[in-house]
Amino acid sequence: MSLVVSASTFSNLQRSACTKPFMIKKIILTIFGLLLLVGALAGTKLLQFKTMFAAGEHFALPPETVTTAEVKQDTWQPTLNAVGSVVAVQGVTLGAEVAGTITRIAFDSGKTVKTGDTLVELDTSVEQAQLRSAAASADLAHANLARARDLRTKNLVSQADFDAADAQAKQANAQMDNIRAAIAKKSIVAPFTGRLGIRQVNLGQFLNNGDSVVSLQSLDPVYVDFALPQQRLAQLSVGMAVQVTTDAFPGQTFEGKLTAINPDVDTATRNVRLRATLANAKELLRPGMFVNVAAVLPKTEPVLMIPATAVLYAPYGDSVFVVEDKKDEKTGKVGKALNQKFVRLGKTRGDFVVVASGLNVGQSIVTTGVFKLRNGMSVVVDNKLAPDFQTAPKPANS
Repeated sequence: MSLVVSASTFSNLQRSACTKPFMIKKIILTIFGLLLLVGALAGTKLLQFKTMFAAGEHFALPPETVTTAEVKQDTWQPTLNAVGSVVAVQGVTLGAEVAGTITRIAFDSGKTVKTGDTLVELDTSVEQAQLRSAAASADLAHANLARARDLRTKNLVSQADFDAADAQAKQANAQMDNIRAAIAKKSIVAPFTGRLGIRQVNLGQFLNNGDSVVSLQSLDPVYVDFALPQQRLAQLSVGMAVQVTTDAFPGQTFEGKLTAINPDVDTATRNVRLRATLANAKELLRPGMFVNVAAVLPKTEPVLMIPATAVLYAPYGDSVFVVEDKKDEKTGKVGKALNQKFVRLGKTRGDFVVVASGLNVGQSIVTTGVFKLRNGMSVVVDNKLAPDFQTAPKPANS
């Protein structure tokens, strides 16, 4: 079997053998070029990253502007605090003692009345008629008594007849007094001087026994009732000063004195009930109001106080930021930096809170914006817009 190769086939084989080394060389050059390109890109990125890291190492945040205040020592008078209620020295809801129809209303809601002022009158036409009848019977009884007395002096009537005439005259007088009392009960008068509430009746209305007419409260002075735990009993005494505040009049303090200490202790709460008396000339305090009471103890105690806004409150502990001098190791310049210190707090008064431990007198602390600060941060102190902290603040809109 013979192999026959044509001329064209042979020519193609020769061209293929010559082209193959050229193709391989071209592929190699292409791959090498791609590697050079990738290396150049990688080198460029690496140089950029190194530049960024170097800049980051030398980058420093600008210092934060803060307001500061010094830790101060003051003398506070300790108080025993409680929640109390305002009670009228005299307060009552006036009502009808007897049934009847209202014929006159002699007061306006919210007005001040004096003892004995007539407020409401009920219909007394029936009683007035009964009184006239009783008066006529009394006149007859007195006339019979006068005749019996004259006849008795002449011994013309027996002693028994005279005694009967005398008894009839006294019964007639008693009947008249009974009717007058019934008429008086149909006039509702103010039992003491005070301020009236909103009237609850109308002209022509029929009142039954006990129906409410209007509230009457004596507002100057007023009582404040509150309670303290029994362990505070030894610190209490009648006459000690009492300060009262209420959210109805923010910024105002009402002064008074402790006037009564309950002789027994509540067996359920183990609290002792107390009563203070306060002057209330402007009638700002009203019966039933919720108030905060502070019984002022006679002794004083030194305290360290800081603005309450300087405290960073947290579940793991309260802290403040102390501003201290810090020297830059690279530049040698001295600047201000923060040192976070944990503190134990005490009582509050106005804008201030007592620091029981953690700070010393004279230390400079940040007073505002503490939530955005961190330990070691560089700061600049600017107190131009620092708040004016006070122990007894009085808001302008109060």
